[in-house]
Amino acid sequence: MKNVLSLQQKIVPEIIELLLKRYKILKCIYYNQPVGRRALSQELDLGERVVRTEVNFLKEQGLIEIYSTGMTVTKDGEYILESLEEMIHEISGLADVENKLKKILEVHKVIVVPGDIDEDITVLKEMGRLAANYIKSIMSNDTIIALTGGSSVSQVVENFPKVSKENILVVPARGGIGRNVETQASTLAAKLAYKIGANYKLLHVPDNLSREALGTMLNEPGIKDVVQNISKADILIFGIGRADEMSKRRGLEEAEIEELLSKGAVAEAFGYYFDKEGEIVYKTPTIGLDFKDVPNIKHIVAVAGGKGKAEAIIATKINNPNMVIVTDEAAAKEILNIQRVNKR
Repeated sequence: MKNVLSLQQKIVPEIIELLLKRYKILKCIYYNQPVGRRALSQELDLGERVVRTEVNFLKEQGLIEIYSTGMTVTKDGEYILESLEEMIHEISGLADVENKLKKILEVHKVIVVPGDIDEDITVLKEMGRLAANYIKSIMSNDTIIALTGGSSVSQVVENFPKVSKENILVVPARGGIGRNVETQASTLAAKLAYKIGANYKLLHVPDNLSREALGTMLNEPGIKDVVQNISKADILIFGIGRADEMSKRRGLEEAEIEELLSKGAVAEAFGYYFDKEGEIVYKTPTIGLDFKDVPNIKHIVAVAGGKGKAEAIIATKINNPNMVIVTDEAAAKEILNIQRVNKR
C-alpha cells in the first residue's frame, strides 16, 4: 500500500487532497452528529458552498443521512472511516513519526492522530477513541483501572467501547480539582464504570489541603481503602498538562507558582510537577496516586495533544517501559523539532 500511495501522491496528488478533505468532513459529522451544514462549515473552517458540494457527494454514496435535525453518518460511513484509518496514517507519514517518538521518549508505544486539537476538536475525540480501544485490548478480568480528571481523559471515557470482562474496578487516581465537576477524576471513574459494567470507588477529597488535614483524612477507613486500590492499579490513564496552566487551575498561590516555575517546572501529571529533565520539582498536597507506585503499574496510558504540550510530554518521564502515549500530529512534530534543536 505504501508504494501505491507514494505513486498516487506523485502522479495525482489532487486525489490524495480530496480523500483527506472528505475523510475530515465525514469524521467531523460523525463526532458532531446530528450536525447542520452551517455548523459543519464553521467547525471545519470551510466555505458553505464547498461543504454543500461534499455533503451531497457523501449523501449520494450512502455514507451520511440528512434529516431536519442535521446530518448523521450511516453504518457504511462508519465502515469507511474505520477502513481508511490505516491509509490516512500512511498518507500523513505518521507511522514513521510514531517509531521515532517511541525511541526518543523510550516508551512502549506512541499513537499519533492526524491533525491539531487546537484547530480541530474532533482530533481530541479521535485521540480518546484510539486510547479507549487500546485500553480495551489490554484489559482482563479482575483489572483495577485508575484515572485522573481532565478533558483528554474525559474523551477516553466518552469513547470507550463495550467490554465483556468480569470484576473490573475503576477508581479515581486523585482527589478533585477546580470547579468543573464533569471532568473530575471521581466523576469520570463513575462514568467509565457505568459504561463498561464495572464496580467503582470514589475519592471525594479536594486539592490543596493542609498537611494536617491530609494526614487526618488518610486515616479515614473509606479513603484509606480507595488509596490502597489506587496503589494496586493495573492500568493508569492520565492527562499531561503544562505547569504554568495547571498551577493556576489547581489554585496555587502566586508565590507557589513562581517558586515551581523558577525550579524549571514545565509539566504536570497527577499532582506532580516535572522539569525538562523529568525530575519532580513540586507535589500538590492531595490524596491519591503516589509516584513511588507508578513504576509498578503494568499499563500506563497518557493522553495529551497540541503543539504547546510537546515540552510537557517530553518532561513527563515516569521510567516505565510499558507506557503508551496517545497524542496528535501537532504535538508529535513539535517534539521532533525540539529533539533536533537539542542535538545541535
